[in-house]
Amino acid sequence: MSISSFPLNAWYAAAWDVEVKRALLARTICGQRVVVYRREDGVPAALADACWHRLVPLSRGQLRGDEIVCAYHGLAFNSDGRCTKMPSQETINPSACVRSYPIAEKHRFVWIWPGDPALADPAKIPDLHWNLDPDWTGDGRLIHAKCDYRLVVDNLMDLTHETFVHGSSIGNEAVAEAPFVATHGERTATVTRWMVDIEPPPFWRAQLGKPGNVDRWQIIRFEAPATVVIDVGVAPTGTGAPEGDRSQGVNGMVLNTLTPETATTCHYFWAFARNYKRSDQALTTQICDGVASIFREDEAILEAQQRAIDESPGRVFYNINIDAGSMWARRLVDRMLAAETAAPQAAE
Repeated sequence: MSISSFPLNAWYAAAWDVEVKRALLARTICGQRVVVYRREDGVPAALADACWHRLVPLSRGQLRGDEIVCAYHGLAFNSDGRCTKMPSQETINPSACVRSYPIAEKHRFVWIWPGDPALADPAKIPDLHWNLDPDWTGDGRLIHAKCDYRLVVDNLMDLTHETFVHGSSIGNEAVAEAPFVATHGERTATVTRWMVDIEPPPFWRAQLGKPGNVDRWQIIRFEAPATVVIDVGVAPTGTGAPEGDRSQGVNGMVLNTLTPETATTCHYFWAFARNYKRSDQALTTQICDGVASIFREDEAILEAQQRAIDESPGRVFYNINIDAGSMWARRLVDRMLAAETAAPQAAE
């Protein structure tokens, strides 16, 4: 695999909003070292994390007003990347600048566009509105995963693994046995699975707080190149959930957006939002801790998978029926990559 495994003309989450402060935050996004901070007016800014002069990381410097002062020789750069001060000279070299990245803040994330800035349309930011929707509540975290971001997408698009990896919490035999439907659009792929009249796994039994079997749903929606939203929940069987009436059940949204760091590492931002017991902060913390524990199980599997891939370069994956969603997700990413490759060739 090479660095071309991720498209550049896309919005990627650089950080949770609370991570970006009046301080310098270094992060690598799509192989590019970036420094992120908030200006005095609260608006985030992102610059290439390398001084124009000698390439020392600007993140090692100091933030003075809205400018970063390099820790090596004191060159200052404003939030547009333009150098405003050089030591021992009044005239500033007109070429003295560093790259400034398109940046936006939405759905509790700070997003960066690492590709062509002319194409950076904020309307293309993935929809994760549940993070701020007053009808929902929840929280999330950041995982630094030592694997190709596409392996995480594969994992999220096929939840059959819950039966085997998460059997003590959210998985049981019903997940692996239930049929599913996979569909796709130009930038999206969806996997829908209903499990009717089943015994709920421990997590969902506790959330529902009612005895008896349930109807359980998992509706997974991928948006290229790296966002997966999973509509999950259970309702007492026979109360109408498969027909659209979820009022007797509990509903959660698992929000996932991946940001490639390198070809074999990524930043994995996730949150779990729910539409029940919204004022119960203790439950929010309990669920967040529980989901974090579940995702650590995934992390161990995916990092072991990445090590095996690295040890067997060129090995082709085999696909079976349960891989339908992840196969479509990869095809959509490949189409984006092909379009980015074709654009420069067309210009020439």
